[in-house]
Amino acid sequence: MSPADECSQHWKQPQVFIDMPNTKSAAKRLRQNTVRRARNRSLKSELRTRYKRVIEILKEGNVAEAETVFRTAAKRLDQAAAKGVIHRNAAARLKSRLSAKIKAAKMKASPSG
Repeated sequence: MSPADECSQHWKQPQVFIDMPNTKSAAKRLRQNTVRRARNRSLKSELRTRYKRVIEILKEGNVAEAETVFRTAAKRLDQAAAKGVIHRNAAARLKSRLSAKIKAAKMKASPSG
């Protein structure tokens, strides 16, 4: 490989940009954002897990347990919306969808009423 080829290969290496704040306040904001991003990701992951858990229990056919798990999931969705992790309309939409699935499962379990 000629020196020109080595130079062109080196140029094609991906560049990694590291956030380097210019001021003290920017450095603090970077620290805060890092902590908040990690916390929000964790909470969103928990919400997805709780949502899926309700769906799984409904697929098993256990409506009573699904209602219990739904109550805790709804509470966590409301808390996440209050903290601004997700939008309040998103929380309401997810709760509504779960509630509709539970209602449909109830109707399917007892078609008389």
